[in-house]
Amino acid sequence: MAVRERVLRRLDGVGPVLSCADLAELRVMLFPEPPSGQDRGTGPPETPVSYGELVVDPPGHLVTWRGRPLALTRTERRLLTRLVTPPVRLWSYERLFAAVWGGAYLGDTAILHSAIKRLRRKLRLLSGGPRVLTVRGVGYRLVLGSDDSGG
Repeated sequence: MAVRERVLRRLDGVGPVLSCADLAELRVMLFPEPPSGQDRGTGPPETPVSYGELVVDPPGHLVTWRGRPLALTRTERRLLTRLVTPPVRLWSYERLFAAVWGGAYLGDTAILHSAIKRLRRKLRLLSGGPRVLTVRGVGYRLVLGSDDSGG
């Protein structure tokens, strides 16, 4: 009998158990492909996206504010790309994690919070620039200038 089967038998009755061969199989279980024609919203846009005076150009790996390039890391650019991708809305921790890091979100938000903190620090330097708002227990959304609603 395989080790995996013995472990599953010992855990029988303890609670729900998820068994998979590897991380790829786990990703398929947790994030099944949507029916054809539906977008999961995790792919970057193919063309530049504007949000007020902020322009995010994923193919060019460039972000500009009022025409001036911003010095952002790859992770910060990916986060900002997701936050400005139409329709601009609330991004859950799970969706952001999957879109930026390409992995399964397992409840540990430390890496995401840290990256958002660094991005916020850089955005604060922009006069009238966008801000990242936290929706506690849910995720993040981007707002322009003085728009504080909902966060």
